[in-house]
Amino acid sequence: MQAYPHRYVVEAAGEAEGSVLVRSEGLPPLTTAAPPQYGGPGGQWSPETLLVAAAADCFILTFRAIATMSKLPWRRLACDAEGILDRRDGVVRFTELRLRARLALPPGGDVERARRLLEKAEAACLVTNSLALRPTLTTEVAVE
Repeated sequence: MQAYPHRYVVEAAGEAEGSVLVRSEGLPPLTTAAPPQYGGPGGQWSPETLLVAAAADCFILTFRAIATMSKLPWRRLACDAEGILDRRDGVVRFTELRLRARLALPPGGDVERARRLLEKAEAACLVTNSLALRPTLTTEVAVE
């Protein structure tokens, strides 16, 4: 890992109408638009869906690192994320972030240890730690 601070550079460009093109060096570009709730066309990523996706993605990557350091064997982790956007005190913002994690362990897996590591990953996720809200985490662990 590189020393802090880390720097992430993104360029977003758009015109008066249509999609916005989001780029970062070495990555495939993304086209985004306002979500249908704001009159957008739908069918494209929006800043809102990207933020919620970033939280779910970060949770999984953080769990992966913690599980590796803890030598916890696991097979698969899926995370459904739901962000609730609302107007509070005259400001529109995300007021809730709900994460639902479903972890599959190999036969003989330690369910309680896996739950503790999922909770540790939620607490350590840099994306959710950067938000003004605290996410709610629900977990499901299955031994296959």
